[in-house]
Amino acid sequence: MKKIILFVSVVLWATVAAYPQNDSLNLSGDSLSVGHHTEFANRSDSVVTKAEADSAYTKGDYASAISLYETLLQEGEAAELYYNLGNSYYKSDNIGRAILNYERALLLAPGNADIRANLEIARARTVDKVIPVPEIFFVAWTKSLINLLSADHWSKIGIVAFLLLLGSLSLYFFTKQTALRKAGFIGGILFFCLVVAANIFAYRQKSVLTHRTHAIVLTPSVTVTSTPSESGTSLFILHEGRKITVKDNTMREWVEISLEDGKVGWVPAASIEII
Repeated sequence: MKKIILFVSVVLWATVAAYPQNDSLNLSGDSLSVGHHTEFANRSDSVVTKAEADSAYTKGDYASAISLYETLLQEGEAAELYYNLGNSYYKSDNIGRAILNYERALLLAPGNADIRANLEIARARTVDKVIPVPEIFFVAWTKSLINLLSADHWSKIGIVAFLLLLGSLSLYFFTKQTALRKAGFIGGILFFCLVVAANIFAYRQKSVLTHRTHAIVLTPSVTVTSTPSESGTSLFILHEGRKITVKDNTMREWVEISLEDGKVGWVPAASIEII
């Protein structure tokens, strides 16, 4: 009886630990290559399909492809649409918006190598060359691990690990064989750690999606000033495609931004767009 009570208590506690990620975002990052004619938005109330957008891109009609992909994105976000839209802008020599859409695709599918490769190609064509700030090895490794999968995928891993945790606990509490009890005990510890890690990683990914603090410069160049006014002291100049962090966007016409090296200033809101 004591074993049953203890088992139920552990299950309830583990359920609470796994529950926060059950509302994971429904994100898709599969099939990102342009020209893959998978229907994405073939709804009865819409005449636009992904196949039409892909066809326009393949024919070199990038203006039409851009219009069609943006129409599809109004119905819902998807990594492959942002990726293809970024390719269309890149082919149209609009590097700023190409980078913007690659970054948005990467938010939804952080582990996709094609998106990262095209993003780096687009960044190579920008004026501002950013030198990454060195990070502690452990921090960089953790970020890389988190970015292997999206919030949705980490949530699914958490659910599977939770079910395996229940199986391990069942072995430990309800079997008499020493080998099985040891296996259940060790498995319980491992799967419990995986449940916790998957939930933390999913939460971090979801936070990045819901609280977007980065933006891309879309104008050919913009002067960063010391105050939210054109009469403010000019501090430095940023160019199209530069990624910045938004510190304060409460004003209608001006936004306070910061760079990797700690520089801060104000830019017109119309010169940037939030990722």
